[in-house]
Amino acid sequence: MNGNGNGNGTSGQVALVTGGSRGIGAATALRLAADGADVVITYVNDADAAAEVVGKIEAYGRTGLAVRSDAADPGAPAAAVEHTVRSLGRLDVLVNNAGVGVLGPLESLTTADVDRVLAVNVRAVFLSARAAAARLDRGGRIITIGSCMTQRVPGPGGTLYAMSKAALSGLTKALARELGERGITANLVHPGPVDTDMNPADGPYAAGQSAMTALGRFGTPEEVAAMVAFLAGPDAAYVTGAEFSVDGGHAA
Repeated sequence: MNGNGNGNGTSGQVALVTGGSRGIGAATALRLAADGADVVITYVNDADAAAEVVGKIEAYGRTGLAVRSDAADPGAPAAAVEHTVRSLGRLDVLVNNAGVGVLGPLESLTTADVDRVLAVNVRAVFLSARAAAARLDRGGRIITIGSCMTQRVPGPGGTLYAMSKAALSGLTKALARELGERGITANLVHPGPVDTDMNPADGPYAAGQSAMTALGRFGTPEEVAAMVAFLAGPDAAYVTGAEFSVDGGHAA
């Protein structure tokens, strides 16, 4: 990847966006494609939604591919990286977006809940980063999607989810140190309440979430994607080990 600050965005690069069939992942895949990248997305169940995103990527004149990949499977993260390299010849940007949330009172959370959330939100991110690190050249990017709940947990019920996302802070800082001498950056983006099908801005809990932000509204997936695109581009070549809140002031 060219990190010389020439302002060309991700033109000519190859990106892998996990969980890219909807929401923030889909918006990120499309933004990177609009900026000139070929993009591989992963999905679990909705092949039609994934195909729709691929079609939109191709409408930008870029190559788009969808790979069915369950991040809970310990072999899936590395397989997605290898599929990307095998299909498109390289990997320049990894966006760890796939995640799951299990919310509820502490005493209601089962060991199976803990295992799945940590497998998808923590282990898969580590395994994706490990596989990508072996394939990224100088200037490569690892960008992970965290959560505003790592910085402010506004109420009960979020113990497991907040714990899993908080782990990504340590991982990102350690990746930055380990990969920095190779010119590879690692950064973390914390979205706040964002209007997606999982958490719609007109949903039953939306008013309370909006009130917790300084701006008094939900964000859009495109607003989060814009931050990811910046971190993926040449203007962020000197940014690593950092955390960025795109949360409307949720943590303020």
